[in-house]
Amino acid sequence: MIKVMSLMKRKDGMAFEEFRHWILVDHVEFARKIPGMRKYISNVLRTENPDAPFDGVSEMYFDSEQAMADAFATDAGKAAGGDAAAHCSNRFRMVCDEKLQF
Repeated sequence: MIKVMSLMKRKDGMAFEEFRHWILVDHVEFARKIPGMRKYISNVLRTENPDAPFDGVSEMYFDSEQAMADAFATDAGKAAGGDAAAHCSNRFRMVCDEKLQF
């Protein structure tokens, strides 16, 4: 299984509380519709930090990189990506191997 981490900075002019609601509530509805995604976790700063390079991180789990590519190529995957692009000024995607250390 692979883990995809999407690090996100809210768009300019977007209030921090508005971003928190979007990443924890609104965007989750898009993620639910992506086929093949095994697990989805939303992470967001507890308090606003203007110096932080990112405000939130989404964690997405797929069986393989091919499953990830196939999922993001669907209408639901494209819609989720469009929703993220509309709410973020910067996004960085990391495709990772996850290993529980303790």
